[in-house]
Amino acid sequence: MGANVPGAAGFGQAYVREAAMRFSLESAAFQNGGEISRKYARAGNNLSPPLAWGDAPAGTKSFVLIVADPDAPRGTFYHWAVYDIPATAKSLAEGAGNASSNLRQGVNDFGDAYYDGPQPPRGYGVHHYHFQLAALDIGMLNANGKKVTEIWAAARPHMLAETELVGTYETR
Repeated sequence: MGANVPGAAGFGQAYVREAAMRFSLESAAFQNGGEISRKYARAGNNLSPPLAWGDAPAGTKSFVLIVADPDAPRGTFYHWAVYDIPATAKSLAEGAGNASSNLRQGVNDFGDAYYDGPQPPRGYGVHHYHFQLAALDIGMLNANGKKVTEIWAAARPHMLAETELVGTYETR
């Protein structure tokens, strides 16, 4: 878990850091550092895993979530982005990232505007999938049609706190 606190905006730095340290992300589908089931892989059912979070810092107006694989052979590969998640949300249900979802989703590196699960090349070993969630100080990013990296870059100046959950997957 990491915290990015760009400014205290009415809060003392110590308070903001403490709140950011409590901000957490978890999944009922896998433990932090644990293996992601084939059910959530692109070659499986390609379902986005259930995710839940808590203890967002005061002043949170929305959330943004991305999934990145830094172990990809040609550099970090982005699998999913969801933005403009309301501050009242505490979770995303299993399969919420499908193509017919009402979520605002960015364009991943497969070229799809929905969740595409793990699909590392066979023989490249275990890959680590970083589910990164950020609490933002704005309600909307208005990032329609943007790529995952563009969404994360637009969110960065508005991040109050950031947390992550890492799952692993290997194509066998």
